[in-house]
Amino acid sequence: MKKSWIIILGLAALVVIWGISAYNSLVPLEENVDSQWANVESAYQRRADLIPNLVETVKGYAAHERETLEGVIEARSKASSVSIDPTNLTEENLAQFQAAQDQLSSALSKLMVVVERYPDLKANENFLQLQSQLEGTENRINVERNKYNEIAKTFNAEIRRFPKNIIASLFGFSKKAYFHSEAGAEKAPEVQF
Repeated sequence: MKKSWIIILGLAALVVIWGISAYNSLVPLEENVDSQWANVESAYQRRADLIPNLVETVKGYAAHERETLEGVIEARSKASSVSIDPTNLTEENLAQFQAAQDQLSSALSKLMVVVERYPDLKANENFLQLQSQLEGTENRINVERNKYNEIAKTFNAEIRRFPKNIIASLFGFSKKAYFHSEAGAEKAPEVQF
């Protein structure tokens, strides 16, 4: 009888040790997702920080383009107000965040169309530097989003594997959402000369 209790206690101890090990392996994976999400937010914040300087530079040359400038400022404000807590990275929340960022990208595109009408502005050194920084920031955003998707993929796969899925569901580890391409991105843009 004592021998069977020892075996049962030994098996229970092994299950507990395995559970602790499984939990401890999921924690750093979730932290990686949260950390990479912070990098994505940082890249978007850099873009938001550059926009007021860009708008002010354009404003000096294109004062009568008020509607476009106000649109950029408003879109920046909306994009800055939508934030996601890393613990709540759901498809729905990420879609809302991305929609606000897409509006800002659209407003910036309109601003660049306005800039095309002002040759002196396009040659302005401050504007060229801001435009270069903005282009670099857009590249950073893309890189950080791609890294986030890869890290989220690793985490999501790990919490879905048996038997870790049991530990994940017991302790509230949930699937992280992915960034998706913008609607219509599958079609190549038309270029006309």
